Amino acid sequence: MERHDLVYVRPHAWRSLLASWPDLPADPLVAQWAANGWPLVARRPMPGEGDGVPLGLPLPLSAGKRRLMLNLPALAIISTSPPPLLRSVIRQAPGEWGPTLHRLRALFALHAVEARVFGSLAWEAITGLAYVSARSDLDLLMHVGPGTDLRQLAHDLAGIEAEAPMRLDGELVRNDGAAVNWRELHDGRGEAVLAKTMHGVVLLDQHLFTAHGAP
Repeated sequence: MERHDLVYVRPHAWRSLLASWPDLPADPLVAQWAANGWPLVARRPMPGEGDGVPLGLPLPLSAGKRRLMLNLPALAIISTSPPPLLRSVIRQAPGEWGPTLHRLRALFALHAVEARVFGSLAWEAITGLAYVSARSDLDLLMHVGPGTDLRQLAHDLAGIEAEAPMRLDGELVRNDGAAVNWRELHDGRGEAVLAKTMHGVVLLDQHLFTAHGAP
C-alpha cells in the first residue's frame, strides 16, 4: 500500500469504529461513508500510533473540509486501489480547468508519465460531493520511469502553471515509491530534496533522486 492509495473498508468494521470512538463527529455523512462504498486514503503513520493501518478521511466543503485521522485493523480492509487517473476525472473538473488539463495530458504523454489525481478533484469524482472550490489546487501524482527527464518535466509543468487558472501541486513518484514535490526540482535552490515514502521523509541529493538512486 502506498501513500494516497484508496482504501475500502467493511461497513460493519466502520460502524464498530464509530461506536468505539466518541471523538469522531456525529455526522450522518461520516456514519454512512463505508456503506456508500466510498474509500478512505492511506497515509504515513504518526509518531506513537499503535498497531493498525493509518488512514485519513477528507470531508467535503459542506463538512468544513475537515480531515479525520483514523486507524483500522487490517482485517477491516476489503481492497485498495491507486487514486484515479487524470484522464478519468476531467469531466468532473471546473470548466475553466479544461484547457490546462488537456495540456497536461499532452505533456505527460510526451514524458511517458502516468498521472493520477488526489485531493479535491479526486474526491469530488469519487463521491459526487462538492470538494472543489475557487481556491482549490490540482493535486497530481506523476509516476515517472527511469527514462523520464525529471528536470525537463518540472520545467514544462512550471510553464503550464504560469497560464493556468489553478495552482498545480503534486509529486514526482519513482518506481520505488519515493516522491518529491515537482517544485523542488524546478526551483533547484539546494543540493537536497525532501523525498517522501510510506515509511517517512528523508533528505536526498537531487542528482541521486533524478538518477533513481535509493533513498
